[in-house]
This record gives sequence, C-alpha cells and structure tokens, in this order.
Amino acid sequence: LLSLGTGTTSEFDKTHTAEETAKWGALQWMLIIQQMTEAASSYMTDYYLSTVFQDLHSQNNYLRVQENALTGTTTKADDASEANMELLAQVGENLLKKPVSKDNPETYEEALKRFAKLLSDRRKLRANKASY
Repeated sequence: LLSLGTGTTSEFDKTHTAEETAKWGALQWMLIIQQMTEAASSYMTDYYLSTVFQDLHSQNNYLRVQENALTGTTTKADDASEANMELLAQVGENLLKKPVSKDNPETYEEALKRFAKLLSDRRKLRANKASY
C-alpha cells in the first residue's frame, strides 16, 4: 500500500500566549479545531495502517509519503500558480532526500525505488502464472 498524503503545516509547532488566544473569535477557534482534527485523522490513519502491516509482518508493503512542514503558499490547495507549482516540486525533491522516519533511515527516494521494484516483481510473477 502506497499512501500519499497532501502534506501538513508546521502550524502546530507555534505557541500562542493566553493574551493572543483571548482575542480569538469563534471563527479562529473553529479553524484551529478543524486543523487539529484533520491532522489527528491523518496521523491516526497512518498509525493504524502501519500497525496492521507490522502485525502481519508486512511492514515493507506499506509506505506513507507526506511532508509534515509545509509553509507559505505551499499550504494552499487552491494555488495552482506556476510559482507555487515550482515550490511544490522543490518540496517533493527535498522530501525524496529525507529519511522515512526516525526509526527508518532509508530515504523516501530509496523506499520508493524499493517499493516500485516490489510492485514490478509481483506483476511479473502474476503475468507468468497467467501464461500457464
């Protein structure tokens, strides 16, 4: 299973003072709650799938690809400007060089190549079985 995320912001790394949050209106609180809910859902889905694949001794058959520190215009899902597309392409290039996780030093580039080979080998195996 190749799980492709749409990315998350580093918004939760920010801290806010009581004075700042006291000035927030209902809309600001609703946006914060929505962001937290979406992030929690993404993390929980990844955690659940990762755990299931580990329990089945198939952890090499699951790969989640997601950038977790988007900033600026790269966080805007509706910004299809050429400049933003170039920024997103750069985010993807940079992500390829990052380790998959702190427990797995394999880079995303290495993991995707391994995953592609695994899928290709399985397809060849199915094709050979079908030809009998």
